[in-house]
Amino acid sequence: MEPLPSSDNPEPDDAGWTTTLVPEKKPAPKRKRKGIPRYNVILWDSDDHSYEYVERMLRELFGHTPEECHKMAETVNAEGKVVVLTTTKEHAELKRDQILAYGKDESDQNCKGSMYATIESAE
Repeated sequence: MEPLPSSDNPEPDDAGWTTTLVPEKKPAPKRKRKGIPRYNVILWDSDDHSYEYVERMLRELFGHTPEECHKMAETVNAEGKVVVLTTTKEHAELKRDQILAYGKDESDQNCKGSMYATIESAE
């Protein structure tokens, strides 16, 4: 039995080409990766805050487009709450705290402070 040519010293075939044997790669077994847990920042409805306040806050704190801000303001008004961001726990806590510290709606004299926000697991 004749040894196979090695990749270090390939031998020419009948047409003069050299052939290098390359082992076939087997696909790695698929594993479920555990990703970083995600959290939703939830903004809760308040009768003491105007649409303009909500939209301005969302633009300034989250960088959402005016259209996204308006849709979120409508959703929080209609459904009582809206998810404004899904992110890591630490980032969600920061954004929640920024909502809580944003301040009162100056256009409403009955407004006593910022809107209410919480975080919850997105899973």
